[in-house]
Amino acid sequence: MTVLPTLEGGLRIDTEDPSDWELLRSIITDANCCKIDLASRLGGLMSEAAGGEDWDELVVPDLREGFQDELAEIGALIESAIFNAENGPGPIWISPDDAFPWYSSLNQARLALEEIHHFGPEDEVDPMVMTPVQRAAFIRSGFYSDIQSLLLRHVMR
Repeated sequence: MTVLPTLEGGLRIDTEDPSDWELLRSIITDANCCKIDLASRLGGLMSEAAGGEDWDELVVPDLREGFQDELAEIGALIESAIFNAENGPGPIWISPDDAFPWYSSLNQARLALEEIHHFGPEDEVDPMVMTPVQRAAFIRSGFYSDIQSLLLRHVMR
């Protein structure tokens, strides 16, 4: 898989085989893999004294809906690209208008993987002592981070 900036100010991801499409689909799967969704986990960080009860009632539902809308949008873009490529090699385009939903979806996936696996700072992680499941999650998290960095550098500036 290669990722390149476009002349239009976006990114183009070129997949080479079906496993690349599965990696992109993993963004949605990983973002939804926690028992408690991200909006609720963020709401849980608010103390009662800081208005935690109001946060849960007033902010969390809208936050949850926004997160789910972004994941649905990115999921639909990925599935459309897979369909257009007939499950073979092909591109998926990230336009400047799509940059924020992509960034958010990648972030949701990374946060969920961290919540489950507790990787900690990347430079302190030894993938060789991980189980195969942990190592795969760590690699996906790094991939998501790399795409986020490219979005920040080339699209969301």
